[in-house]
Amino acid sequence: MTALPAHGVPAEQVLAELGALRGRDLPTHGGRLFAYVYDAAVPGLDELAAAAYALAAHVNGLDPTAFPSLLAMENDLVAAAAQVTCGVDAAAGVVGNVTSGGTESLLLAVKAARDAHPEIAGPRLVVPASAHAAFAKAAQYLRVALDVVPVEPDTLRPDPAAMAAAITADTVLVACSAPCYPYGVVDPVAEIAARAADAGVRCHVDACFGGWLLPYLRRLGRPIPPFGFELPGVTSVSVDLHKYAYAPKGVSVLLHRDAALRRPQYFGYAGWPGYPMLNATVASTRSGGPVAGAWATLRHLGDDGYLRLAERTATAVTGLAAAVSTVDGLELLAEPATSVVVFTCTDPDPYVLADQLAARGWHTQPQLPYPPLPASIHLSVTAAVADQVDAFGPALRDGVAAARAAGPIQVPPELAAAVADLDPATLGPDAMAGLAAAAGFGPDGLPESMAVVNTLLATLPPDRRAGLLVEFLSLLQTPPH
Repeated sequence: MTALPAHGVPAEQVLAELGALRGRDLPTHGGRLFAYVYDAAVPGLDELAAAAYALAAHVNGLDPTAFPSLLAMENDLVAAAAQVTCGVDAAAGVVGNVTSGGTESLLLAVKAARDAHPEIAGPRLVVPASAHAAFAKAAQYLRVALDVVPVEPDTLRPDPAAMAAAITADTVLVACSAPCYPYGVVDPVAEIAARAADAGVRCHVDACFGGWLLPYLRRLGRPIPPFGFELPGVTSVSVDLHKYAYAPKGVSVLLHRDAALRRPQYFGYAGWPGYPMLNATVASTRSGGPVAGAWATLRHLGDDGYLRLAERTATAVTGLAAAVSTVDGLELLAEPATSVVVFTCTDPDPYVLADQLAARGWHTQPQLPYPPLPASIHLSVTAAVADQVDAFGPALRDGVAAARAAGPIQVPPELAAAVADLDPATLGPDAMAGLAAAAGFGPDGLPESMAVVNTLLATLPPDRRAGLLVEFLSLLQTPPH
């Protein structure tokens, strides 16, 4: 099959072919995929978002004066995000922009902080070890040095004093999470923001993962601390609408306390013969489809709808955590106070357990060890999971029994030897293809056991692990000739 056939293909056949391709994907609905997708399980919501998306798919966000509908919807989304995450009073004067996702929001927050200090030749960014990897990506893209502060093993949070100690004269931004993705815990934002303010440094709160959900959990009685502009030291906040606002991918919002703080985020250039180029985000041309889909989703669900969805999510979290707690050998790594259930295994092997759960239709996210923290299994919980909680407990017990019977994974000696002295920098595509085949990857997809791959990756230091995965991604994204 080719994307460009010699002669056009009928629309019905094209859609059938697309459906066949999608049939190989993990399920995006049904509450059994605990990563990557966010399912509200609200009848008709997908259809509404798709229709709204189609209405604005060809609208171009490059010029808001040409398409005022898109400008109006983006401003509505920014206002809604500010109100939800920070409250009506704290949202006064807040400005922001819609981006393509959390990574772009974080990148722009780092850019704004960096460009606010052109006099600093070697800008630096302070983050906890649990901060999203997108901060490292932003640092690499923007040539900002990254200072990583360890998290405390008992709390999984950074020590505010350690964060403050990492600030130097070249620090342009301090960041923290509400909550962090790996463990679902909220960093001590108030203390970190106050220390940053004392040092005269901006503080960004990455609330991409839970910023839309946490305020609703607070209204339901959960002990969620403040994390937004109600804290004086917080200068910017990011929140993804395609997560717990259940909007289509990809829509995020980057908020700044005021317009002066946002100003360095913008790009403007008029030194060429064409139109003056003005951008608030990384992309110039942007489809209005995701924005319209998000706007329609928020309008349809409303504040009361999100409160109900938050309650279903909280109920699901409680049920999943209880199921984990009743199985010997499994231990919750963090008290599940937000939307994450994360647990570690003394017995069985966590990677083998993840395979066994996948074989039973439950798709989890194994997390590699980050010493002194152990390997773990991460569950991002959405409202759709509430209907699956009763079925998860028996599947988990069956999976644990099967994983124990299978025993710890044994990496084939030849594969372990091939990786032991590997230098990803000199690894060519042919060698990478051979390595992938030895690990069980074939032309039709993943190996039978991802436990082998995860076990192998866990033996490598992070830089070599990342280098190997980059080469693997390059292999996947090389079309056949």
